[in-house]
Amino acid sequence: MYTLLKNEGTARRGRFETVHGTVETPAFMNVGTSAAIKGGISSYDLVDLKCQVELCNTYHLHVRPGDELIKRLGGLHKFMGWERPILTDSGGFQVFSLAQLRKISEEGVTFSSHVDGKRIFMSPEISMQIQSNLGSTIAMAFDECVENPSTREYSSRSCARTTRWLIRCKEEMARLNSLPDTINPHQLLFGINQGCVYDDLRVEHMKEIAKLDLDGYAIGGLAVGEPAEEMYRIISAVEPHMPKDKPRYLMGVGTPGNIIEAVSRGVDLFDCVMPSRNARHGHLNTWSGIRNIMNAKYAEDLSPIDPECGCPTCKRHSRAYLRHLFKANELLAMRLAVMHNLYFYNTLMERIREALDNGTFKAFHDKYVELLDTRI
Repeated sequence: MYTLLKNEGTARRGRFETVHGTVETPAFMNVGTSAAIKGGISSYDLVDLKCQVELCNTYHLHVRPGDELIKRLGGLHKFMGWERPILTDSGGFQVFSLAQLRKISEEGVTFSSHVDGKRIFMSPEISMQIQSNLGSTIAMAFDECVENPSTREYSSRSCARTTRWLIRCKEEMARLNSLPDTINPHQLLFGINQGCVYDDLRVEHMKEIAKLDLDGYAIGGLAVGEPAEEMYRIISAVEPHMPKDKPRYLMGVGTPGNIIEAVSRGVDLFDCVMPSRNARHGHLNTWSGIRNIMNAKYAEDLSPIDPECGCPTCKRHSRAYLRHLFKANELLAMRLAVMHNLYFYNTLMERIREALDNGTFKAFHDKYVELLDTRI
Protein backbone atom coordinates (compact mmCIF):
# COMPACT_ATOMS: atom_id res chain seq x y z
CA MET A 1 0.00 0.00 0.00
CA TYR A 2 1.30 3.45 -0.93
CA THR A 3 0.51 6.53 1.18
CA LEU A 4 1.23 9.99 -0.18
CA LEU A 5 2.40 11.97 2.85
CA LYS A 6 3.23 15.31 1.29
CA ASN A 7 3.70 17.23 -1.97
CA GLU A 8 6.04 20.08 -2.82
CA GLY A 9 4.97 21.14 -6.28
CA THR A 10 4.86 17.85 -8.22
CA ALA A 11 7.50 16.22 -5.95
CA ARG A 12 6.08 13.53 -3.67
CA ARG A 13 7.04 12.27 -0.22
CA GLY A 14 5.48 8.89 0.45
CA ARG A 15 5.50 5.60 2.29
CA PHE A 16 5.17 2.24 0.55
CA GLU A 17 4.21 -0.72 2.75
CA THR A 18 4.99 -4.25 1.58
CA VAL A 19 5.01 -7.74 3.05
CA HIS A 20 8.82 -7.43 3.44
CA GLY A 21 8.84 -4.03 5.12
CA THR A 22 8.12 -0.35 4.59
CA VAL A 23 9.93 1.76 1.99
CA GLU A 24 10.23 5.49 2.61
CA THR A 25 10.01 7.27 -0.78
CA PRO A 26 11.58 8.73 -2.85
CA ALA A 27 13.97 5.75 -2.73
CA PHE A 28 16.85 4.33 -4.74
CA MET A 29 16.91 0.57 -5.35
CA ASN A 30 20.42 -0.90 -5.28
CA VAL A 31 21.07 -3.20 -8.25
CA GLY A 32 22.13 -6.74 -7.37
CA THR A 33 21.66 -8.28 -10.82
CA SER A 34 22.54 -11.91 -10.00
CA ALA A 35 21.50 -11.66 -6.32
CA ALA A 36 24.68 -9.73 -5.47
CA ILE A 37 26.00 -6.19 -5.89
CA LYS A 38 29.06 -6.19 -8.12
CA GLY A 39 32.12 -5.15 -6.12
CA GLY A 40 31.99 -7.65 -3.26
CA ILE A 41 29.03 -6.18 -1.32
CA SER A 42 26.89 -8.63 0.68
CA SER A 43 23.24 -8.27 1.65
CA TYR A 44 24.44 -7.68 5.21
CA ASP A 45 26.64 -4.77 4.04
CA LEU A 46 23.60 -3.23 2.30
CA VAL A 47 21.81 -2.79 5.64
CA ASP A 48 24.72 -0.60 6.87
CA LEU A 49 24.68 1.28 3.55
CA LYS A 50 21.03 2.31 4.19
CA CYS A 51 19.60 0.32 1.27
CA GLN A 52 15.81 -0.11 1.48
CA VAL A 53 15.15 -2.19 -1.66
CA GLU A 54 17.41 -4.46 -3.69
CA LEU A 55 16.74 -5.07 -7.39
CA CYS A 56 17.53 -8.48 -8.89
CA ASN A 57 17.31 -9.68 -12.47
CA THR A 58 14.74 -12.27 -13.52
CA TYR A 59 16.52 -13.27 -16.73
CA HIS A 60 19.99 -13.69 -15.16
CA LEU A 61 18.65 -15.73 -12.22
CA HIS A 62 16.53 -17.87 -14.57
CA VAL A 63 19.64 -18.70 -16.61
CA ARG A 64 21.89 -19.19 -13.56
CA PRO A 65 21.40 -20.79 -11.01
CA GLY A 66 17.77 -21.35 -12.12
CA ASP A 67 14.57 -20.01 -10.56
CA GLU A 68 13.26 -23.49 -9.72
CA LEU A 69 16.41 -24.19 -7.70
CA ILE A 70 15.96 -20.87 -5.85
CA LYS A 71 12.35 -21.82 -5.10
CA ARG A 72 13.48 -25.20 -3.69
CA LEU A 73 15.94 -23.33 -1.47
CA GLY A 74 13.17 -21.17 0.00
CA GLY A 75 13.11 -18.17 -2.36
CA LEU A 76 15.38 -15.26 -3.17
CA HIS A 77 15.22 -13.51 0.23
CA LYS A 78 16.44 -16.62 2.00
CA PHE A 79 18.93 -17.50 -0.76
CA MET A 80 20.76 -14.15 -0.57
CA GLY A 81 20.21 -13.33 3.10
CA TRP A 82 18.19 -10.14 2.46
CA GLU A 83 15.04 -9.60 4.52
CA ARG A 84 13.90 -6.26 3.09
CA PRO A 85 11.94 -5.72 -0.15
CA ILE A 86 13.25 -7.07 -3.46
CA LEU A 87 12.08 -5.94 -6.89
CA THR A 88 12.67 -8.30 -9.80
CA ASP A 89 12.59 -6.90 -13.30
CA SER A 90 10.75 -8.99 -15.88
CA GLY A 91 13.68 -9.95 -18.10
CA GLY A 92 12.19 -7.92 -20.96
CA PHE A 93 15.04 -5.42 -21.14
CA GLN A 94 17.68 -8.20 -21.16
CA VAL A 95 15.83 -10.13 -23.86
CA PHE A 96 15.92 -7.05 -26.08
CA SER A 97 19.40 -5.80 -25.18
CA LEU A 98 21.50 -8.97 -24.74
CA ALA A 99 19.95 -11.35 -27.24
CA GLN A 100 21.46 -11.11 -30.69
CA LEU A 101 18.89 -13.36 -32.31
CA ARG A 102 15.32 -12.93 -31.19
CA LYS A 103 11.91 -13.52 -32.67
CA ILE A 104 8.92 -11.62 -31.29
CA SER A 105 5.40 -13.00 -31.64
CA GLU A 106 2.14 -12.28 -29.86
CA GLU A 107 2.85 -15.29 -27.66
CA GLY A 108 6.27 -14.03 -26.46
CA VAL A 109 9.93 -13.85 -27.46
CA THR A 110 12.30 -16.63 -28.53
CA PHE A 111 15.97 -15.77 -28.13
CA SER A 112 19.45 -17.19 -27.44
CA SER A 113 20.95 -17.21 -23.94
CA HIS A 114 23.96 -14.91 -23.66
CA VAL A 115 25.65 -17.58 -21.49
CA ASP A 116 25.55 -20.73 -23.63
CA GLY A 117 23.52 -19.81 -26.73
CA LYS A 118 20.66 -22.13 -25.67
CA ARG A 119 17.26 -21.16 -27.13
CA ILE A 120 14.95 -19.65 -24.50
CA PHE A 121 11.28 -18.71 -24.82
CA MET A 122 9.97 -15.92 -22.59
CA SER A 123 6.32 -14.90 -22.41
CA PRO A 124 4.28 -12.82 -19.93
CA GLU A 125 3.20 -16.04 -18.20
CA ILE A 126 6.73 -17.49 -18.02
CA SER A 127 8.15 -14.21 -16.69
CA MET A 128 5.50 -14.22 -13.93
CA GLN A 129 6.21 -17.89 -13.13
CA ILE A 130 9.95 -17.22 -12.80
CA GLN A 131 9.34 -14.19 -10.57
CA SER A 132 6.87 -16.17 -8.46
CA ASN A 133 9.53 -18.88 -8.01
CA LEU A 134 11.96 -16.18 -6.86
CA GLY A 135 9.34 -14.88 -4.41
CA SER A 136 10.28 -11.22 -4.85
CA THR A 137 8.26 -8.46 -3.20
CA ILE A 138 7.55 -6.66 -6.49
CA ALA A 139 7.41 -8.32 -9.91
CA MET A 140 7.68 -6.22 -13.07
CA ALA A 141 5.38 -6.95 -16.00
CA PHE A 142 6.91 -8.42 -19.17
CA ASP A 143 6.96 -5.66 -21.79
CA GLU A 144 8.34 -5.06 -25.24
CA CYS A 145 11.38 -2.75 -25.11
CA VAL A 146 11.65 -0.97 -28.44
CA GLU A 147 14.85 0.58 -29.70
CA ASN A 148 15.14 4.32 -29.20
CA PRO A 149 14.64 5.91 -31.69
CA SER A 150 11.90 3.81 -33.30
CA THR A 151 9.29 4.84 -35.81
CA ARG A 152 6.01 6.14 -34.49
CA GLU A 153 4.12 3.33 -36.21
CA TYR A 154 6.27 0.60 -34.61
CA SER A 155 6.15 2.32 -31.18
CA SER A 156 2.35 2.44 -31.37
CA ARG A 157 2.07 -1.28 -32.23
CA SER A 158 4.56 -2.09 -29.46
CA CYS A 159 2.53 -0.13 -26.84
CA ALA A 160 -0.60 -2.08 -27.79
CA ARG A 161 1.29 -5.39 -27.44
CA THR A 162 2.78 -4.32 -24.09
CA THR A 163 -0.78 -3.63 -22.85
CA ARG A 164 -2.01 -7.05 -24.02
CA TRP A 165 0.98 -8.69 -22.36
CA LEU A 166 0.32 -6.72 -19.16
CA ILE A 167 -3.24 -8.09 -18.96
CA ARG A 168 -1.80 -11.60 -19.30
CA CYS A 169 0.78 -10.84 -16.57
CA LYS A 170 -1.97 -9.69 -14.21
CA GLU A 171 -4.09 -12.80 -14.83
CA GLU A 172 -1.12 -15.16 -14.40
CA MET A 173 0.03 -13.44 -11.21
CA ALA A 174 -3.47 -13.74 -9.69
CA ARG A 175 -3.36 -17.48 -10.48
CA LEU A 176 0.15 -17.94 -9.05
CA ASN A 177 -0.60 -15.97 -5.86
CA SER A 178 -3.55 -18.29 -5.18
CA LEU A 179 -1.47 -21.52 -5.31
CA PRO A 180 -0.78 -23.30 -1.98
CA ASP A 181 3.00 -23.60 -2.56
CA THR A 182 3.65 -20.01 -3.69
CA ILE A 183 6.58 -18.51 -1.76
CA ASN A 184 5.12 -14.99 -1.64
CA PRO A 185 1.33 -14.99 -2.15
CA HIS A 186 1.41 -11.20 -1.60
CA GLN A 187 3.67 -10.52 -4.59
CA LEU A 188 2.94 -7.12 -6.15
CA LEU A 189 2.79 -6.32 -9.88
CA PHE A 190 4.04 -3.10 -11.50
CA GLY A 191 3.08 -2.24 -15.08
CA ILE A 192 5.45 -0.42 -17.46
CA ASN A 193 4.66 2.64 -19.57
CA GLN A 194 6.20 2.61 -23.06
CA GLY A 195 5.86 4.80 -26.16
CA CYS A 196 9.44 5.71 -27.04
CA VAL A 197 9.83 9.53 -27.33
CA TYR A 198 6.27 10.22 -28.57
CA ASP A 199 4.45 12.19 -25.87
CA ASP A 200 0.95 11.36 -27.13
CA LEU A 201 1.71 7.59 -27.30
CA ARG A 202 3.15 7.74 -23.77
CA VAL A 203 0.07 9.54 -22.41
CA GLU A 204 -2.37 7.24 -24.23
CA HIS A 205 -0.51 4.14 -22.99
CA MET A 206 -0.38 5.44 -19.41
CA LYS A 207 -4.14 6.11 -19.39
CA GLU A 208 -4.73 2.61 -20.77
CA ILE A 209 -2.63 0.74 -18.19
CA ALA A 210 -3.84 2.92 -15.28
CA LYS A 211 -7.29 1.33 -15.80
CA LEU A 212 -5.84 -2.05 -14.77
CA ASP A 213 -5.44 -0.89 -11.14
CA LEU A 214 -1.98 -2.42 -10.62
CA ASP A 215 0.17 -2.11 -7.48
CA GLY A 216 2.53 0.41 -9.07
CA TYR A 217 3.58 1.94 -12.38
CA ALA A 218 6.95 2.34 -14.06
CA ILE A 219 8.18 4.51 -16.91
CA GLY A 220 10.36 2.31 -19.10
CA GLY A 221 12.35 2.74 -22.30
CA LEU A 222 14.19 5.89 -21.17
CA ALA A 223 17.83 6.49 -20.09
CA VAL A 224 18.95 4.59 -23.19
CA GLY A 225 20.95 7.38 -24.78
CA GLU A 226 18.34 10.06 -25.44
CA PRO A 227 19.13 13.60 -24.16
CA ALA A 228 18.19 14.15 -20.50
CA GLU A 229 15.83 16.99 -21.51
CA GLU A 230 13.83 14.55 -23.64
CA MET A 231 13.51 12.19 -20.68
CA TYR A 232 12.34 15.03 -18.38
CA ARG A 233 9.79 16.14 -20.99
CA ILE A 234 8.30 12.64 -21.19
CA ILE A 235 8.10 12.26 -17.38
CA SER A 236 6.27 15.62 -17.19
CA ALA A 237 3.85 14.55 -19.94
CA VAL A 238 3.07 11.17 -18.36
CA GLU A 239 2.97 12.19 -14.67
CA PRO A 240 -0.53 13.77 -14.59
CA HIS A 241 -1.97 10.45 -15.85
CA MET A 242 -0.19 8.19 -13.33
CA PRO A 243 -2.40 7.12 -10.40
CA LYS A 244 -1.69 9.37 -7.41
CA ASP A 245 -2.15 6.56 -4.88
CA LYS A 246 0.40 4.15 -6.41
CA PRO A 247 4.22 4.23 -6.41
CA ARG A 248 5.91 5.52 -9.58
CA TYR A 249 9.19 4.04 -10.75
CA LEU A 250 11.58 5.48 -13.35
CA MET A 251 13.57 2.52 -14.66
CA GLY A 252 17.35 2.65 -15.05
CA VAL A 253 17.93 6.24 -13.85
CA GLY A 254 20.48 7.59 -13.20
CA THR A 255 22.89 10.32 -12.09
CA PRO A 256 22.21 12.26 -8.86
CA GLY A 257 21.11 15.23 -11.00
CA ASN A 258 18.74 13.01 -13.03
CA ILE A 259 17.21 11.70 -9.79
CA ILE A 260 16.69 15.18 -8.31
CA GLU A 261 15.04 16.36 -11.56
CA ALA A 262 12.81 13.27 -11.73
CA VAL A 263 11.77 13.62 -8.07
CA SER A 264 10.74 17.21 -8.85
CA ARG A 265 8.51 15.73 -11.60
CA GLY A 266 6.74 13.25 -9.29
CA VAL A 267 8.82 10.03 -9.40
CA ASP A 268 9.12 7.84 -6.25
CA LEU A 269 11.48 4.96 -7.11
CA PHE A 270 14.76 4.68 -9.03
CA ASP A 271 17.38 2.08 -9.90
CA CYS A 272 20.65 2.25 -11.80
CA VAL A 273 23.92 0.31 -12.13
CA MET A 274 25.74 3.66 -12.36
CA PRO A 275 26.87 4.11 -8.70
CA SER A 276 28.44 0.65 -8.50
CA ARG A 277 29.79 0.61 -12.07
CA ASN A 278 31.36 4.07 -11.77
CA ALA A 279 32.82 3.17 -8.37
CA ARG A 280 34.55 0.12 -9.84
CA HIS A 281 36.37 2.50 -12.20
CA GLY A 282 37.35 4.93 -9.44
CA HIS A 283 34.65 7.58 -10.12
CA LEU A 284 33.24 8.53 -6.74
CA ASN A 285 30.19 10.64 -5.88
CA THR A 286 30.65 13.40 -3.33
CA TRP A 287 28.63 16.37 -2.10
CA SER A 288 31.03 18.59 -4.10
CA GLY A 289 30.78 16.63 -7.36
CA ILE A 290 32.40 13.54 -8.93
CA ARG A 291 35.96 12.69 -7.86
CA ASN A 292 38.29 10.54 -9.98
CA ILE A 293 40.36 8.82 -7.30
CA MET A 294 42.99 7.76 -9.88
CA ASN A 295 44.27 11.34 -10.21
CA ALA A 296 47.91 11.79 -9.16
CA LYS A 297 46.96 14.65 -6.83
CA TYR A 298 45.45 12.09 -4.40
CA ALA A 299 48.68 10.05 -4.01
CA GLU A 300 49.50 11.70 -0.65
CA ASP A 301 46.05 12.98 0.29
CA LEU A 302 45.09 11.67 3.73
CA SER A 303 41.55 13.10 3.74
CA PRO A 304 38.50 10.87 3.24
CA ILE A 305 36.85 10.64 -0.21
CA ASP A 306 34.24 13.12 1.03
CA PRO A 307 34.56 14.92 4.42
CA GLU A 308 30.72 15.17 4.49
CA CYS A 309 30.24 11.39 4.15
CA GLY A 310 29.68 8.94 7.01
CA CYS A 311 30.14 5.72 5.01
CA PRO A 312 32.44 2.93 6.33
CA THR A 313 35.06 3.80 3.69
CA CYS A 314 35.19 7.52 4.51
CA LYS A 315 35.26 6.79 8.26
CA ARG A 316 38.32 4.55 7.99
CA HIS A 317 40.34 5.17 4.83
CA SER A 318 42.08 7.98 2.95
CA ARG A 319 42.04 9.03 -0.68
CA ALA A 320 45.73 8.06 -0.84
CA TYR A 321 45.01 4.51 0.34
CA LEU A 322 42.07 4.03 -2.02
CA ARG A 323 44.11 5.34 -4.98
CA HIS A 324 46.91 2.92 -4.07
CA LEU A 325 44.48 -0.03 -3.97
CA PHE A 326 43.18 0.83 -7.46
CA LYS A 327 46.70 1.24 -8.86
CA ALA A 328 47.70 -2.11 -7.31
CA ASN A 329 44.57 -3.80 -8.77
CA GLU A 330 43.46 -4.91 -5.31
CA LEU A 331 39.87 -6.21 -5.11
CA LEU A 332 39.43 -4.21 -1.92
CA ALA A 333 39.55 -1.01 -4.03
CA MET A 334 36.28 -1.94 -5.73
CA ARG A 335 34.59 -3.01 -2.51
CA LEU A 336 35.47 0.21 -0.65
CA ALA A 337 34.55 2.41 -3.64
CA VAL A 338 31.19 0.68 -4.25
CA MET A 339 30.32 0.91 -0.55
CA HIS A 340 30.97 4.65 -0.70
CA ASN A 341 28.87 5.30 -3.82
CA LEU A 342 25.90 3.22 -2.65
CA TYR A 343 25.96 4.94 0.73
CA PHE A 344 26.09 8.29 -1.09
CA TYR A 345 23.05 7.45 -3.26
CA ASN A 346 21.02 6.17 -0.30
CA THR A 347 21.98 9.26 1.72
CA LEU A 348 21.02 11.47 -1.25
CA MET A 349 17.52 9.93 -1.12
CA GLU A 350 17.40 10.40 2.66
CA ARG A 351 18.27 14.09 2.24
CA ILE A 352 15.68 14.49 -0.53
CA ARG A 353 13.05 13.01 1.82
CA GLU A 354 14.14 15.37 4.63
CA ALA A 355 13.92 18.35 2.27
CA LEU A 356 10.40 17.30 1.23
CA ASP A 357 9.41 16.81 4.90
CA ASN A 358 10.68 20.33 5.67
CA GLY A 359 9.26 22.01 2.55
CA THR A 360 12.79 22.93 1.37
CA PHE A 361 13.08 20.64 -1.65
CA LYS A 362 13.23 23.48 -4.19
CA ALA A 363 16.24 24.97 -2.40
CA PHE A 364 17.86 21.50 -2.26
CA HIS A 365 17.19 21.02 -5.99
CA ASP A 366 18.68 24.39 -6.91
CA LYS A 367 21.80 23.81 -4.80
CA TYR A 368 22.63 20.26 -5.89
CA VAL A 369 21.05 19.42 -9.27
CA GLU A 370 24.10 20.54 -11.30
CA LEU A 371 26.78 20.37 -8.63
CA LEU A 372 26.46 16.62 -7.95
CA ASP A 373 26.96 15.72 -11.64
CA THR A 374 29.99 18.01 -12.08
CA ARG A 375 33.49 16.54 -12.27
CA ILE A 376 35.81 17.94 -9.60
